[in-house]
Amino acid sequence: MIIAEVVRSGFVESVHHGSVFSPGGSRGDVTTPIFPRSSNKPLQTVGMLRAGLIPRDEADLALISGSHFGEPFHVRRTREILAAAGLDEGALRCPTSLPLAEPVRDEWLRAGGTAERVLMNCSGKHAGMLATCVANDWPLETYRDAGHPLQVAIADAVADLAGEKITAVGVDGCGAPVLALSLTGLARAFERLVEAEPGSPERRVADQMRAHPELVAGTGADDTVLMAAVPGLLAKGGAEGVVAVAVPGIGAVTIKIDDGGMRARTPVLLDELRKLGVDVPLMNELVLGGGEPVGQVRPLR
Repeated sequence: MIIAEVVRSGFVESVHHGSVFSPGGSRGDVTTPIFPRSSNKPLQTVGMLRAGLIPRDEADLALISGSHFGEPFHVRRTREILAAAGLDEGALRCPTSLPLAEPVRDEWLRAGGTAERVLMNCSGKHAGMLATCVANDWPLETYRDAGHPLQVAIADAVADLAGEKITAVGVDGCGAPVLALSLTGLARAFERLVEAEPGSPERRVADQMRAHPELVAGTGADDTVLMAAVPGLLAKGGAEGVVAVAVPGIGAVTIKIDDGGMRARTPVLLDELRKLGVDVPLMNELVLGGGEPVGQVRPLR
């Protein structure tokens, strides 16, 4: 179903189809499994904690659960996670990348830097996976394989949190497994994180993400801005138009944009949260003409 339209100079020029799970009323298909992509990361971190990960610093859980922008403080913390496990960035098996933050990327390139694994937005997650393997004396070279003890433990935790079976396993952009869940299951899992008992693995992940939103994404990123602006809100976006948000006492909202486009994701999410009475900041997705705003991506109810 159409859940957003792109308006330019008062004229609707494009539309986005998608599905929304919301305690205020769901729309579209919320029961067919999707790949939540990086929205799975907080659930994967819970799996690491259940498997024996002992973070050197609790704030590391936010970075391990995040898709960082490659800013210096992200890279430094990733290296520190690896060093605490007796490893260096050579152990990472995620692809090489440049920083996602444009100013940081430009400065990096001006200084003669090239793409590196530690700069990849999933390197924090991979560092956490490696640290979990070290804690269990599991093989390091194959930690990304779906049959590896680490990934089996993570899959068990994700299925438990979602309250449904994982119906498909794919290879994510970072090379680690991506696990298929329905929007309903993803929402159930996120709500469990924010409503869990203090000190539990679920609550530790949620608390650190909310306390350190800059580690989850980066300066100016939607997830970071939302968690900094709304007390108690937990947010994690994923590629291909996915986002999951939970607010204690209110519930969880999960969204999938069918065409994978990212521009409709945040306007639809903010609209759903406002319907639930959550005071969210203005974060308009503007349409530009001649370098000036001439329209916006508008959510449809």
